[in-house]
Amino acid sequence: MNLLTKIPLEHYSDSMISDFQLLSEKINELAELTQSLRRENAELRRHSIALTGENAELARRMEEAQQRLIALLEKIPAFDTDQEAA
Repeated sequence: MNLLTKIPLEHYSDSMISDFQLLSEKINELAELTQSLRRENAELRRHSIALTGENAELARRMEEAQQRLIALLEKIPAFDTDQEAA
């Protein structure tokens, strides 16, 4: 007897039972795939967050390097075109 419908299994044909089993297998496969995709999605989100942090750190370092370069350029004496012509 099937516990869900409380109808004896002899009321179902063999092909109907086979169809139910196939459907059950497909549902299980779909559930497994869904779980796998959820895990993969979570991993991709973690990776994206890490890359976003890394990108921010690299942008900060580039800004610091740019500021140091500007400071160095300001220390270089200006080129005087009048002195060069003489």
